[in-house]
Amino acid sequence: MTSNTSLGGRTALVTGGAIGIGAGIAVELAARGARVAVTYRTHEPDAELLGRLRELSGAEPIAISVDATDESQVAELPARLSDAFGGVDILVNNVGGLVQRATISDMDYALWRRVLAVNLDSLFLVTHHLLPTMRDGAGRIINVASLAGRNGGHAGATAYAASKAAIFGFTRGLAKEVAPRGITVNALAPGFIEATPFHDTFTTPESKAATIATIPVGRAGVPADVASAAAWLAQPDASFISGAVIDINGAQYFG
Repeated sequence: MTSNTSLGGRTALVTGGAIGIGAGIAVELAARGARVAVTYRTHEPDAELLGRLRELSGAEPIAISVDATDESQVAELPARLSDAFGGVDILVNNVGGLVQRATISDMDYALWRRVLAVNLDSLFLVTHHLLPTMRDGAGRIINVASLAGRNGGHAGATAYAASKAAIFGFTRGLAKEVAPRGITVNALAPGFIEATPFHDTFTTPESKAATIATIPVGRAGVPADVASAAAWLAQPDASFISGAVIDINGAQYFG
């Protein structure tokens, strides 16, 4: 984590920002001077995280309970953030999840729709409702995808991989749409990142060890590895970087 004031005076929203990669990004943005809000659904941010965000940024953080797949709830975000922040400069779409490992043969349509809703509908809804509030010339949208969108993921993750691959197309299309406003849109594609609910829930110790053994740098990633890339894209001087997908996987895979 780097402490500086490169994002001083800016406001940021990190969806799913109370744990794992989202929390890591929230902390890094705060360390660079941004005032941070996080959304959560099942993982409410604890006092330690909120205290750290407050200490690093020098401003009171905001935690908002919202189901990012429910438009009626997402539609309330702009007003809530406007009251507290006066708007959002940096939007990190981090909400997502595997939901359940299942092959396409065994998966019913309801599960398929749930996976796409969590990973793709949430991205659309939050972006759709917050875009009008973002300042021209200053907006930064960062979408958290996955290496699974590149390589198809592990067994039982086809729906997840499809939804994450779709984020690449969303990112590039939106980058063109909002370029005239001076807003950039980029995506991150993390590989194996430890200390996250994803692998704690869906990956066995044996599978973790086998995957880490294939990473050329010799270790698993951590949330801070993703956070540093997100903070770099959020910088005011990153105005010519848009439509990019940044792979964060320790040289395990090249897109």
